[in-house]
Amino acid sequence: MSPHLKGHAAMMVFAALVAGSFSLGRMAAPYIDPMVLNAARFVIGAIVLWGLALTTGGVGRAVFDAPWRYFVLAGLFAIYFVTMFEGLKTAEPVSMAAVFTLNPALTAVFGYILLRQVTTPRMAIAIVIGGVGALWVIFDADLSALVRFEVGRGEAVYFWGCIAHALYSPVLRKLSRGEGAFAFNAGVLSAGAVILIVLSGPKLVQTDWAALPGIVWVTILYVALLATAVTFMCLRYATLRLPSAKVMAYTYIVPSWVILWEVALGHGVPPALILPGVALTALSLLMLLKDEERVAVA
Repeated sequence: MSPHLKGHAAMMVFAALVAGSFSLGRMAAPYIDPMVLNAARFVIGAIVLWGLALTTGGVGRAVFDAPWRYFVLAGLFAIYFVTMFEGLKTAEPVSMAAVFTLNPALTAVFGYILLRQVTTPRMAIAIVIGGVGALWVIFDADLSALVRFEVGRGEAVYFWGCIAHALYSPVLRKLSRGEGAFAFNAGVLSAGAVILIVLSGPKLVQTDWAALPGIVWVTILYVALLATAVTFMCLRYATLRLPSAKVMAYTYIVPSWVILWEVALGHGVPPALILPGVALTALSLLMLLKDEERVAVA
């Protein structure tokens, strides 16, 4: 399998795992503070990745050079994750996933500013189609709501987190020095744990961990081991093999994965009116993949 195809495979796994965090997060959000939940998931994720890094011998001296890099990247992801769980208190998972699909457009902008990566005409058209699909879902297929720009509180809060997430890919590419994936991501998670433990402060201590319902623990473990540790590795692996805008193009398939998660969890399917918007986001992904294949052959 070529490096490009491996990058695409990594991002497909990324999309499926991210989708699960929306559905599970919606179920757990009412019972725990977003900062506390994410502090726990960063600590667990860091422990697991440091263990993997030490086991595979990927912890060299270079890993500890310029540790400020980890705090920059961790700060971006901490903003993203906290706003995500805050938004899930009031917004539906599919709607939140639609907001997430605005990331490719944001990433394309940041990719150009930081890395001078130029978006091709086909990529630009695909991003516009995906953006239209996202807006269709976010505004519940209601054109009058779009005109009035009536955005739910949860979606609005989460949008700021998506800006931070879009910055992550080009910033990672700029700051990476070839470290092993396990050690590098363990460094990011460790820095994120420090940031969130400091910020959550008293809330972390006051949380009655024993009284938390089971869904909260399931969510913490899922987001720590799969939606954090594994997706970090997928994102880093793909970022070093694909342009930033195409890495984030896989966010377009997340709403479709969320629908599958919702059905699997017994939450039913979303209203039929928003399905065309989901279809547009999937179409945009296919357009970007076709463009990637054409470039690879050329």
